[in-house]
Amino acid sequence: MKRKKSLGFNGLLNGVRSALNLVFPLITFPYITRVLSVGSVGAYNFSNTYVGYFILLAGLGISTYAVREGAKYRDNREKLSKFASEIFAINLWSTVVSYVLLFMSLLIFRNLQTYLLFILIFSVQIFFTTVGIEWIYIINEDYSYITARSIIFKIISIVMLFLLVKSRNDYLWYAGITVFSSVGSNVLNYINANKICDIRLTTNINWKKHLKPIFIIFASTLAVNIYLSSDTTILGIMKSDYDVGIYSITVKIYNIVATLLGSVMTVTVPRLSMLMGQGKMKEYKETFIRVINVLALLVIPGTIGLMMLSQEIVLLIAGPKYLESTNALRIIGLAVIFSNFSFVFYNCVLIPAKREKQGLFNTIAAAIVNVLLNICLIPMFAYDGTSFSTVVAEIMTTVMNFWAGKDIIKSTVFSKRVIHNLFTVLIASIFVAISCWICKLIFASLLLRIGASVISSGIVYFVALVLLKNELVVSKLTR
Repeated sequence: MKRKKSLGFNGLLNGVRSALNLVFPLITFPYITRVLSVGSVGAYNFSNTYVGYFILLAGLGISTYAVREGAKYRDNREKLSKFASEIFAINLWSTVVSYVLLFMSLLIFRNLQTYLLFILIFSVQIFFTTVGIEWIYIINEDYSYITARSIIFKIISIVMLFLLVKSRNDYLWYAGITVFSSVGSNVLNYINANKICDIRLTTNINWKKHLKPIFIIFASTLAVNIYLSSDTTILGIMKSDYDVGIYSITVKIYNIVATLLGSVMTVTVPRLSMLMGQGKMKEYKETFIRVINVLALLVIPGTIGLMMLSQEIVLLIAGPKYLESTNALRIIGLAVIFSNFSFVFYNCVLIPAKREKQGLFNTIAAAIVNVLLNICLIPMFAYDGTSFSTVVAEIMTTVMNFWAGKDIIKSTVFSKRVIHNLFTVLIASIFVAISCWICKLIFASLLLRIGASVISSGIVYFVALVLLKNELVVSKLTR
């Protein structure tokens, strides 16, 4: 038996990895938005979003399915190797189909020729994402390798950016460097995976066993991607590259914050899948309570801080010419809370319980509402409307995902421990808002305003939690 890995340590490593994903755009994006035109940034984001649909198609629901099923085999190399080889073979077939459909779309839709070079560069991600087999490392809870890899390739990418992107004509270099940063290490992933299991190309695939749950999870993932990406796509169709460029800043910042705040939670997915798969429900529920409490402790004050400092963050990351995105960022900031709780309810409850059909229904309903809201609101409110539609969609999925798994988690979500934790977090978060507001009044310098707000709000938040006797904080202090 392999030594049980610490969720706290894995959470820390994944937090570091997400912090790297935060630092990379914080360093590069302010530089890019000043070097490239708003139109180039808009074309870049439209192309990236468009190729993202085909990356999604190539991925199917394979990663989520592989983590759920593979977690049960991770202590048996032979069974894990057989399972991983079958899943990798399925992934290769889906990748071929994805490329065929992408090239067909380029031939059919002539207006895509404007973005042809961007799209071809981004399409490299499709193959290398498949080869990367990152789900193997998630199954094994091997976050140390993933984190080390991220550090190396982010540093290389930053150096390349400043060496190669020097004028507004270097937008294709920027696209290539982005791809390198994202999937450049995936060949190493494939080679290094033999330390965990033996992946072989195989035609002996149990299609009947794997395809049904994979397609259901994929359909659910597709619906989620629609209400996350349709904003940019519909905005680009109904408005202009300028509007997409403005909104891209909002989405960029939102994704950074949501990913960073939720990064600690993603490491719990294989552990909770394993516990439920092995029928250890008492341990599962105890772990789930900790997950919910830590999530609330992080995302609620983080969201408050994002909304309070939206203007300052836009100025820091993108500069004055993107200030129009401030209001959209304040609106979409609310989605940070709901997107993370929806993620936990779906990936840590419905998927391990094999209720992917309920999750599919929930995400399709939210995606339909999101698209309809976008069509109705974009003509009048442009990027503010897209932000609002995302918030509504995230609220819907959170409520419906909880309802679909309420028989499993109702007793934990509404336990005294969770309710008390939420109460203390909400009260303490009020002081975060007050602290940010005071710092905005006192400090004229942008960097001082942000730095003072983060430090002071962090201190008053911690003190408030101690005074309110928050279980998580007090338990750490008394150890």
